[in-house]
Order: sequence, then C-alpha cells, then structure tokens
Amino acid sequence: MMFWDLLLPLLLVIKGVRGQWNVWMPRDISAMTNSCVVIPCTFMYPSGIRPYRGTHGIWYFGHPYPQLFPPVVFKSRTDIVHESYKGRTKLLGDLHQKNCTLLISNIGLEHSGKYYFRADLGGANVYTYPDYSDLRVLDQPTIDVPDEIVSDRSLDLTCYVPDNCPDMSPEIHWMYTDYLPDPIFTSEYEEDSNTAVMFSTLTFTPRPIHNGQLLGCRVHFPNTTFVYERIISIDVKYPPRSVWVNVSQEVMEGTSVMLHCDVDSNPVPRISWHFGEEELQWEMASNFSLYLEALIPEQEGVYTCLADNGYGIMNTSMYLAVKYPPRDPVVNHSVTVQEGNSISLFCSTQGNPAPTLTWLKDGELVGTITADELSELELLDITPQHNGQYRCLAENEYGRASSSLNITVEFAPILLDESKCTVVREGVQCVCMASGNPEPAIEFYLPDLNITINETESRFNYYTHTDGYTSTGMIKLREKGERTGNGGTGIHVHCSITNIYGTETVQLELQQEKKYMMAVIVGTIGGVAVIAFIIAAVRYVGHNNKKENGNPGQDLVTKVENPSMYYSAVKKDKQSLRKKVLKTELLGSKFNSILEESGTGEEGDYQPVGSMAGLERQELNYAALEFIRGRPREGAQGRADNGSDYSEIKAK
Repeated sequence: MMFWDLLLPLLLVIKGVRGQWNVWMPRDISAMTNSCVVIPCTFMYPSGIRPYRGTHGIWYFGHPYPQLFPPVVFKSRTDIVHESYKGRTKLLGDLHQKNCTLLISNIGLEHSGKYYFRADLGGANVYTYPDYSDLRVLDQPTIDVPDEIVSDRSLDLTCYVPDNCPDMSPEIHWMYTDYLPDPIFTSEYEEDSNTAVMFSTLTFTPRPIHNGQLLGCRVHFPNTTFVYERIISIDVKYPPRSVWVNVSQEVMEGTSVMLHCDVDSNPVPRISWHFGEEELQWEMASNFSLYLEALIPEQEGVYTCLADNGYGIMNTSMYLAVKYPPRDPVVNHSVTVQEGNSISLFCSTQGNPAPTLTWLKDGELVGTITADELSELELLDITPQHNGQYRCLAENEYGRASSSLNITVEFAPILLDESKCTVVREGVQCVCMASGNPEPAIEFYLPDLNITINETESRFNYYTHTDGYTSTGMIKLREKGERTGNGGTGIHVHCSITNIYGTETVQLELQQEKKYMMAVIVGTIGGVAVIAFIIAAVRYVGHNNKKENGNPGQDLVTKVENPSMYYSAVKKDKQSLRKKVLKTELLGSKFNSILEESGTGEEGDYQPVGSMAGLERQELNYAALEFIRGRPREGAQGRADNGSDYSEIKAK
C-alpha cells in the first residue's frame, strides 16, 4: 500500500499538469497458470467533469471498443461478465479514488492477452483508454540464457517467475547442477512497473564438456500442489580442442591415399587441408577427407589439417612419404684429360629411400659405395690406366638406374717392347710400336745414311697401322745388287715416336728369328773352319777400312762395341757362307742394325757403304733397301711398279 500512497500524489501532479483522459497500468504483466494476478491500474479524467451517479468502470479483454463486443472481464454496475471470467475477477481498487486495480484468479493460458479499462462517469462522459496491460499466463518459469555461451567464460543463467499474486509466493530451485564446476546460486526479488518478479541466478564457468548439458529450474508455491519446471540444454561455444588426422604414412609412387581429419569444436569449423603454404581444399564440417591419387614424388611432404570456427584455430599435421626407385643419375659429361692431371666425377640422383651410389670402371668397382643422393669420385694423378668407361649405379629397394661417361686420357707416346728389328728370310724386318693419345706418328731414321722414312717420304714404301691408342710402323729391308769393290759398311736404324705431348727416339735392337738361331747353332757346331774364316774376314775388312780411311783410331774393338749393319755385294757362290758369317756375328754381338747387300762391286771385293766411303772416294755408292710386301699409306705417291722391289739410297 505504500507504493500506492506514493503513486497517487504523482498521478495528481500529472493530472494537474495535463487534466486529460489518462490511465496508467503495467504494459506487460505475467502470472503462472492456476495462480492469480493483480493488474495495478490508475486512471484520470478532465477536471471539469463531475461524475453523474458515481464513477463506474469496465474491463475489456482483447479490444477497447464496445461496438466490437469484446469479452467483459469485470463490470462495476452488474455482475454480467464473459463466462470465462465468471467468479474469477474482482476489483481491488476504489473507482472514486481513480484506482482501477483488477484481480484475476485461477487463470489459465486462455486468459493471456490485452486488458483495457473503460471509465463511466455518467451521461456522455464515458471513455475507453487506449493503453492496455498485456497479460502473459505461463505454464513454466522463464530462464534467461545469454545469446552466446563461451567455454571458459563465466556464465549467469537466471530463472524468472512472476510474483503478482498476493496469496501465493513462489520458491525457485535449480536441477542437474551436480556436475557443474563450483556453481553459485543467488535469489532476488524485483518490482518493475508495479509488477513483481522472483528470480534465481546460477553462476558457473562452463567447459567444452558441458556443451549440450541439461539444466533445469523448478518453481513451487508453498501450501499448494502447483509445481512448474523449465529444462534447457546449454550451447557452449568453444574453439577446436582436438584435430585428428592420419598418422604419417608411406605410399608408393603412382598409388592413391585418403587423408582424414576430424575436429571437435562448437560451432562446426571450417576445415581446410594445406600442403606447405598452399591450401588444397576446404569445407564447413566436423570432418573432412582429402583424396590424393596417382601420387608423384613432388607430393611428398607435410600435410596440415586446419580448423577455424571463429572462436579459435587449431591444426594438426602428418607426413606423407612417397617411395620410388632411383631416377637416372646425372653425371659429368665425357671428358678428355691429360696424363698427370686430376678430375672429380659427380653423380647425383633422387630416390626414396635414398639410394646407394656405386662407381664402376669397365664393370669393376672403384671408389666407395655411398648411401646418399650425391657421390663424388676423385681421380688424382691421372694415368693411361684411368682411361675407360665410368658408370654410376643407383640402387634402392624399389629398383636401380645407372648413367655412364667416358674418360679419355691423353698422354705422351710410350715405346712398346715389341719394337725391334728381326732377321728374316728376306732380310731384316724392323717394327716400331708405340702407345699414346693422340696416336703417335712413327718414322724410321737411318743416321748413317741420313735418311728418314715416314708416310710423307714418297720414295719409299712405308707401312703403318693404328689400333686404338697403339700405332705400328714397319719396314722390311733385304740385300740387293752387287757388292762394291771397297766392301761394305754399316748403318743403324732409329725409331721416332711423336704426338703433341712429346717425342721419343730409340735405336732398335736386332734379333734373330728362331730358325736362323738354329742355323747359327748348327753352323757353330759344324766346324772351327767357319769361325776361323769369320776372324779372317773381320781382320781383312778392318785392314782395308784402316788403309782407305786413314783413321787408325777406329779399330775393331770400337766396331764390336757399336756394331753396324753391312751392305755389300758378294759373288753368287759366296752368298750362303756370307749370310752365315754375318748372322753369326750379329747374333753374338746383339746388333741393332739392318742387313743389306750392296748392289755393285767386283766379285770377292767388299765396298764400304755410307759416309766413310763417301769421304774417301767422293763418288756415289749405292745400297738397295727393299720393303717386302709393304703397303704405302693413303695419299703417298710411290714409284711405279717396274719390276724392281727396291729403292735406291744415294749417299754423297
């Protein structure tokens, strides 16, 4: 009643100010079913109006206009009301005091709606106020839930129940709070616009686990059987708290794989798959799968599933390994290198798992086996033996591949052991063999006659052959013509081998063929007479040379130490004996010269051939050099075949 005492002077002030038809009542008011509700009401009318036969009032439901025949809730002149309000309504206020407060008892849901008051002052002074009070009849309490409930943020849930029935006072209790973390309960009573509300607040901090949890508010009116309940499910928003993806796995090149991602969050997140910095696919869902087909090695790497729902971001990654056999190794280009230098060979490839790299030279293992994608083979102080094919072999459990290169070693010429002069049936065969890169050029030189025989010398037949890095040069010489009157003299045979890296000149050794060795042995055993003849012949030749040349210092000892080849003409009947003598002497002294017969001279006389003879007589002497079955090099301009198988050597 204190409230009304305070409200009335205020309304009187308003009346004095305005002095118009006005009414005050709560715009909204609520009550529980089967309970009651009091609608506070105060009205005013113009001060110049005097009520005729008292002041009366009418409460309508739904409409303010009588002509629409709205249901009558209460009427002060009679008890005639709408049947749904019979025995339920009562005017608590004094109309003479301009108090139109109404009590409605035992209300039901059908009584929810707008209530209008009409003042009847008699005569024409009847007025329906357009303001109304909207009654809401509730069958359960109201729980005020925030628009957004976020995990780990404090939450207040409030349960409201109207307390607008003077005869009944509600009590509020919360349900299903046993598993809440440290809940706090507070109760309050509040009046607003002359309506009363009882409410209870539940305070706690929700977690993601509380999403979807049921909470209830129960209202009970003591001394009654009326019980009202409201149950809600709370929607707790929380960022992604777990992102599950496949474990890291290994797959073969060319196969397919499915990557799964499941996310726990509220609301549903945006799930996206990333490969490195690139976003591949996305979708709004709680789970999302990425399908990869026909995998290639470039697709190996880290795949990340990222979830973002506006409240937070979370991601999880996995590693996808793509296995494949080694690719063809990449090696150096084939190279040409000079002897004595060094070179490094590199081999790189790709494979998963990392392949082992093996270096092979002409099929044989060289270096060490490397378990990596890069291998280096270092070759120091290159020799001709390093020449060949080098292959890099890459292997892993899924296959193998290889690549090769060639190393060409260039080196100075080397004389081979096969180089020599040999006494054969036709005369003497001189062979010079050398190895080198580039292939060496070979030429023969007769220093005593100052004659050079090579492929450019058109006067002689010259045979040469190249096989790989080996060059072979050959000449064949034999005795021709008649011996000169002065006897024979000897010359040496030198072999010269040359390429861009060097030149070497050696004197060829003279060796006997086996069949001639046997003949010499038999001849030696055959008699002392032959040996005596040899000694006599040597003394005779030495005596003539000393006499003709006037050079007593050149004795027989010197000739034995530096033996020469003899070219002279002998009589036909002395040919066989002469060959035996010379062959025996050459064999015993290991001569390195060419046997040749002189083409001129009288029978039984020995003519010197070479520089010595020329110095004394100052005349031309001739010896014949014959190339047996010789093949000239291409382009050489040889002499026409006129029946002669020798060429003349002219010494002045």
